[in-house]
Amino acid sequence: MKEIKIFCFGFGQVAKNFIQKLITKKYNIKLTTTSRNESSKENFNGISYNSYLFNNEKFDNNLLVELKEAEHILVSIPPENQGDLVIKNFSIFLESSKIKWITYLSATSVYGDHKGEWVNENSKTNPISSKGIARLKAEKSWSSLEKNNKLPVQIFRLSGIYSNEKNILVRLKSGDVKLINKKNHYFSRIHIEDITNILFKSLSKFKSGEIYNLSDDKPSSSKEITLYGAKILNIENIEIIKVEAIKSERLMNFYKESKKVSNKKVKNYFNYNLMFPSYIEGLNYIRDNFT
Repeated sequence: MKEIKIFCFGFGQVAKNFIQKLITKKYNIKLTTTSRNESSKENFNGISYNSYLFNNEKFDNNLLVELKEAEHILVSIPPENQGDLVIKNFSIFLESSKIKWITYLSATSVYGDHKGEWVNENSKTNPISSKGIARLKAEKSWSSLEKNNKLPVQIFRLSGIYSNEKNILVRLKSGDVKLINKKNHYFSRIHIEDITNILFKSLSKFKSGEIYNLSDDKPSSSKEITLYGAKILNIENIEIIKVEAIKSERLMNFYKESKKVSNKKVKNYFNYNLMFPSYIEGLNYIRDNFT
């Protein structure tokens, strides 16, 4: 049985799915996580682990012991105050560690708007949202740490994540969807199972200093995905609104950016075939198994 000592900064859906993958693959897992809440002992699908308090103001000093022992680190917490909290608080500890694998989960918002054109890992990064700007700054901090301290760091730029629990079908069934029609608006997404599988592959095929886009094969408009979801659920008469009528700042920022994110690098390097190459396979699977 393979053993893994993994420290997860943040324990959201990606981290949990990754740990579940390790369980499925029969790993003996020594898990430590962080949370904005008070430190506690937790259980995840049979694995007992410590969850330590860590936020922008303070952290539980007890986590330092387990951080020093960790061999793998997954960073999935977002930047705060335009800075990466892990580097801000723990870079000095990481520099003297015996880490084999550090993965920073970033986002494709670092590219900004590319007028519906394709982007790859060599494309210009020109984020326009505050979150995208913060993500790019965090990426640069991790890249500097990798270069200056010879730390094993890879960066995954995630497209919009959907899962069996969180997806357009759930929102359509709840009535929480409005159809927004904007020409030449493209975005990319990826099912969480594909993220998990690529993370797992990177355990045995790791190359420090690399950045990879994680997205599926079919960048599409929000309208296209919404209409397809409505079709397979037999839902009609979705309310149509103009972009100008959007009240949510987050959603408004979403419609300010249009790009198609290439996944060629990650598929080629890891020799990976997507479980869900597009929203069509993904949504059909969810409808058939979870609705």
